[in-house]
Amino acid sequence: MMQDLTYQRPTTIAEAIRLAASDGARLLAGGTDLIPQVREGRRTARTAIDLKHIPELTGVSRTPDGGWRIGAAASIGALGRHAEFVREHVGLLASARLIGSLQIQNRATLGGNLCNAAPSGDAVPLMIALDARAEIVGPAGTRTVSVAEIPSGPGRTSLVAGEIVTTIILSPIPPRSAAHYLRFTPRREMDIAVAGSGVVISLGAGGRIASASVVLASVGPTPVLAAEAAKVLVGASPSRTLFAAAGAKAAQEAKPISDTRGSADYRRELVAVLTRRALEACAADLGITLA
Repeated sequence: MMQDLTYQRPTTIAEAIRLAASDGARLLAGGTDLIPQVREGRRTARTAIDLKHIPELTGVSRTPDGGWRIGAAASIGALGRHAEFVREHVGLLASARLIGSLQIQNRATLGGNLCNAAPSGDAVPLMIALDARAEIVGPAGTRTVSVAEIPSGPGRTSLVAGEIVTTIILSPIPPRSAAHYLRFTPRREMDIAVAGSGVVISLGAGGRIASASVVLASVGPTPVLAAEAAKVLVGASPSRTLFAAAGAKAAQEAKPISDTRGSADYRRELVAVLTRRALEACAADLGITLA
């Protein structure tokens, strides 16, 4: 049974902060997670605060250093219609487009996917792998943290009462870089990942991997940063053997549980395969023929 819910539509960040500090308030960026959760009794809410009418939270713009500022309430659909962003962030946009149907994507947001804090959030691993930051505004002022610091557990975040993630900040992408996220779901579309892997690699001198990041979904209470898998990659030349080794190391770093969708061992095996395949996809984007 749907709970009684008061709807608020602030037009300024200051008004949103004031409303967000009230007991039982829930922020609504797209509402594609919050509304079903409230309807099904999985989350309580007295007030839904719609952030989509605050101009600063819906914009997509360049930063002075060539990166991006993405309003936390900017829809995935809006990102997909931004030609310049699409050219630079094919991988991130592709991961975000796994969030439901086209209709859902015209409501869903990167900020909402992050703050929903589901371990299976599809856009979150690549945001972390790309070293994205979150700008947070609250009663105590403004602070900026890594997006990796936002999820603190399933459905929980590190935000305190009255705080709002206003912006996702992406740094400029180094030359000769590629990013991919792959997941496994029982159904082809609109399902929750049993396991996922987001990878980013950048090539340096001599075609060796200068930097790498591997972040896993659905194999821990929060996204898992597979730091040891990244270490396997850095300084080496891309190859099928290297990527398989990185996948195996990522599987060791996973922290899965067994549930109705798959055993812990099954999820580890998926991590190894998905990480390897995501790295191979990055190599293909960079024009590398793997030995």
